[in-house]
Amino acid sequence: MNLIELLILLIVAGVCGSIGQALAGFSRGGCLTSIATGFIGALVGLWIARTIELPELLPVTIGEATFPILWSIIGSTALVGILGWWTRNRPTES
Repeated sequence: MNLIELLILLIVAGVCGSIGQALAGFSRGGCLTSIATGFIGALVGLWIARTIELPELLPVTIGEATFPILWSIIGSTALVGILGWWTRNRPTES
């Protein structure tokens, strides 16, 4: 994988992470957070898909790497939703 392919992969992961954050209605951080969310979401989404034996949907091949677009969006939405629920502002007891 050369530098251009890596940059394209990072852009695709960032877009998928941003879409996941928008669907979940919660976002913290900027571009790097979106990229990390996209990659982690791809791992979570593929794990969910393989657990329930679903096919890899909308894969994008960049060089020799395959990136699952739909599972990345689904996984990042689930990840951001859980993080948003976990870190929401809770009222303090007096």
